[in-house]
Amino acid sequence: MKVAIIGGGPAGLYSAILLRKQRPQADITVYERNRADDTFGFGVVFSDATLDNFEKYDPPSYRRITQEFAYWDDIAVHFRGTVHRVGGNGFCGCSRRQLLLILQERARELGVKLVFETEIDDESRFADADLVVIADGSNSRFRDKHAAHFEPEVDMRSNVFAWMGSTRPLDAFTFIFQETEWGPFIAHAYQYETGRSTWIFETDPETFKRAGLTGLDEKQSADRMAEIFGWFLQGHPLLTNRSMWRNFPMIRSQRWVKDNMVLLGDAKATAHFSIGSGTKLAMEDAIALADAMQGAPTVQSALATYEQGRREEVEKTQHAADVSLVWFEHVDRFWDFDPVQFAFGVMTRAKAITYDNLTLRAPDFVGEVDKAFARHVRHQGFDVDVEKPLAPMFQPLRLREMQIANRAVVSPMCMYSAKEGVPGDFHLVHYGSRALGGAGLIFTEMTCVGRDARITPGCAGLWNDEQENAWRRIVDFVHANSAAKICLQLGHAGRKGATKLMWDGIDRPLEEGGWDVVSASAIPYFPDSQVPQEMDRAAMDRVKSEFVAAAERGERCGFDMLELHCAHGYLLASFISPLTNQRTDQYGGSLENRLRYPLEIFEALRSAWPSHKPMSVRISATDWAEGGITGDDAVAIARAFAEGGVDLVDVSTGQTVRDAQPVYGRMFQTPFSDQVRNEARVATMCVGNITTADQVNTILAAGRADLVALGRPHLVDPGFTMKAAAWYGAGDIFCPPQYLPGKEQIFRNSVRDRQDFEDLKIKAKPKTRAELKAEAAKPLAAE
Repeated sequence: MKVAIIGGGPAGLYSAILLRKQRPQADITVYERNRADDTFGFGVVFSDATLDNFEKYDPPSYRRITQEFAYWDDIAVHFRGTVHRVGGNGFCGCSRRQLLLILQERARELGVKLVFETEIDDESRFADADLVVIADGSNSRFRDKHAAHFEPEVDMRSNVFAWMGSTRPLDAFTFIFQETEWGPFIAHAYQYETGRSTWIFETDPETFKRAGLTGLDEKQSADRMAEIFGWFLQGHPLLTNRSMWRNFPMIRSQRWVKDNMVLLGDAKATAHFSIGSGTKLAMEDAIALADAMQGAPTVQSALATYEQGRREEVEKTQHAADVSLVWFEHVDRFWDFDPVQFAFGVMTRAKAITYDNLTLRAPDFVGEVDKAFARHVRHQGFDVDVEKPLAPMFQPLRLREMQIANRAVVSPMCMYSAKEGVPGDFHLVHYGSRALGGAGLIFTEMTCVGRDARITPGCAGLWNDEQENAWRRIVDFVHANSAAKICLQLGHAGRKGATKLMWDGIDRPLEEGGWDVVSASAIPYFPDSQVPQEMDRAAMDRVKSEFVAAAERGERCGFDMLELHCAHGYLLASFISPLTNQRTDQYGGSLENRLRYPLEIFEALRSAWPSHKPMSVRISATDWAEGGITGDDAVAIARAFAEGGVDLVDVSTGQTVRDAQPVYGRMFQTPFSDQVRNEARVATMCVGNITTADQVNTILAAGRADLVALGRPHLVDPGFTMKAAAWYGAGDIFCPPQYLPGKEQIFRNSVRDRQDFEDLKIKAKPKTRAELKAEAAKPLAAE
């Protein structure tokens, strides 16, 4: 077998090593354009888990690597004169040059041919090769040459960064957030060998320009960074090696394989340096390729297996990197946070690290986070314990004169079970049981303001006395038997009306028994959906009066709060999104015009709704479609509603157009809540694939939302919040007397259960290499 590898970086060298181990007789050659000891950048970083992989696949190179690495356990966050250290992370760093030399030596030992200072422009010279590995980096000429096949997407990120080094020793992976007269600068730094550390400096493009960095050479840039971070460098110089400022390219390729050619490492996909995964991904690509080649009947089948099996893990890492880099791009959102909350946000930015995870590893740090959160709650007028505070999920919140006992919310979820809009016994049990379960706030499903405002024939409504009486029965039960508050969500289906029940075909038009639908513009949802009537002024006035009448009924029912549904492509959302609003009058065109009618409705409701009761608005913060609403638009939308008197923005996304491309994942809509909350400066509720109390605490403690709504978890577990209260020791949560024995038992058991769980987690967690190294050194130190 003959293998040609283009690119002598970690991906190319490690794939050569592993393939040669599999096939000792194979003819494997690595071609590298640079000299053997040329390398750019300074250090690379790996986690303990990554090193475990290296140990499994090639113990000799693993041993050499671990002999050269510098280990550390802590992450240190420097912000506004404070330092917060979090241990138990298990990282190690190594000189990039040394890593390459180790891999080169190991490849030679195995009989791999290494050819340096050789430019490869045409793969035809490898016509006799069985496999061609393309590992020539993020600027891959072969990926670009065959771009029509590989279909790479390159997203040049907004922040600029420069990679430098220093002689400053470091005992932790260090983040420094430095305020300057020009704006914020960030340093990502870690030691990779004795007397050497990597420093990546990052800032936004506006700060970069204001700081006069445009056009400076390497030395001038290093001098400027040394001025800014000199207090920490303590006289140590900054070193340069092609340390020019540039933008990070997030690269994704639709295909990784062409004939017998395969992309590896940065050639196929990149991950932002803020999660330290570039070299890790490259070498794990090599592992995945070797695994696929093992026993495969043909090279083509092996490459197909490689791409199919590896893509999910790469995309997961890229998603985490995306979330992380966006946090750093918008660090100014959090600049006025309490420093410990800021540090918590740094630690949890990519979702891999959570509140519970940090509680196990750094309980004192999380204790300070809890105290900071409780102090903020106390400043809002609540008499809460600051010295021994409850977890953020169980801290109260006030919206106008409504006080919510905890931050867990039952999300608005359509049940499609009403008869002519009348909620029945199912709804009484549904809402009543979740109120008994301890949630601080319960939202009704979208309650329609008129018969022709319904999504489906099963949707609940509030346009007649029978419906009002039915809702009053539910509200009275919630108030009489729980501490929960209950919010009425009012909406109008618009062009998505007259459709089947969810389980019969979501958003599909009724085949019989339908009704006329209206929208901002005459655009059907599906091509075969009913074409809506574009609303004229008379129709707009009629619908507005229906909203006001429903709100007045809601007040008579005793609802504590009112929400206006302006999301998910329903009527009011159809006015806001440019994808569904093609009007040429004063209600179309600019965002200000598109908001005009929804704001009219909101202001009419605010006038009709009692001034002491809060109001919220649900928005789609993105349409997940080109040309639609963006996160920046969502901030403007939230500000407009805030000026109209909104107390809370319920941040959802999408469902506007049928060809949307949402990016799902854990807590996938939370970044939009984060943006709206911290840029528009308005309270938010986040929602979307949030499933655990741990996630709730993580979101709240990081300042990404003020309330957290959970849907599916509440569908199967009405007692979700009560169980979480027992787990976190929030013993003052309300429980009706009929259920008190159950509460007392679960609180007793949870003390033991949590201790057992934490003990198992701690025992199951292998010691980091830094911990093992420290233990090994103890006897020597004692002697």
